[in-house]
Amino acid sequence: MRVLFLGDIVGRTGRTAVVQRLPEIRERLAPDLVVVNGENAAAGFGITEAICNRLFEAGADVLTTGNHVWDQREIIAHIDREPRLLRPVNYPVGTPGRGAGLFETADGRRVLVINIMLRLFMDALDDPFAVVDQVLEDSPLGSVADFVLVDMHGEATSEKMGFAHHLDGRVSAVIGTHTHVPTADTMVLATGTAYQTDAGMCGDYDSVIGMAKRHPVERFVTRMPGPRLEPAVGEATICGALVISDDRTGLARSIEPLRTGGVLSETWPDS
Repeated sequence: MRVLFLGDIVGRTGRTAVVQRLPEIRERLAPDLVVVNGENAAAGFGITEAICNRLFEAGADVLTTGNHVWDQREIIAHIDREPRLLRPVNYPVGTPGRGAGLFETADGRRVLVINIMLRLFMDALDDPFAVVDQVLEDSPLGSVADFVLVDMHGEATSEKMGFAHHLDGRVSAVIGTHTHVPTADTMVLATGTAYQTDAGMCGDYDSVIGMAKRHPVERFVTRMPGPRLEPAVGEATICGALVISDDRTGLARSIEPLRTGGVLSETWPDS
């Protein structure tokens, strides 16, 4: 199976790039399923129903989020109605929405997508290790799911690596989001799980993690609060990764990065 994951969409420039180019990317890479993290798509903070619909129409099959999921208040009602929009699964019981879902490809295969938020330097949600173990106990790879993708939304590279090794051999892929910077460590771990510490963002890299440079730099220099940050508006780079799994086991055969557009070097999967 071929599953494409795109990192955090940041602002109008990021979502415009994804909406305009995802049909071309789907045609070129022929993924069976496309998962996109959209948590910064609405002016850099959260996501709206209209943006969700636009991304689905462009070819996204599932949308994940992270710590900014509730920044647009309208999404609280919508997330209960839209099973293709996920929030971190380790929010407390009773939180609106769902954190994992089983999605069918066009040929009837089943992909379990799990959206999890880690805890170092982040809001302290329920234990991500224990929560993901329970999800996998209920929907294991190979019997319930043909492919399992985990979007691990976190800040610390050490925690991300530890989390991935905890899951190695039990899921098809663990790919990080949140830092907005694509890491160079795409690899298949020892017992068959594809991994990348962070997929990077879909946004303008002539920026400070997607935000227009002036005010973040002033905050660092002066140590004073400033105006609300605004997304940069230059050409976006679309960042993500393509994972190809072994249909017999559901484990990964390969993971390759995707970077296209904007100021970063162009990289396309060969497979």
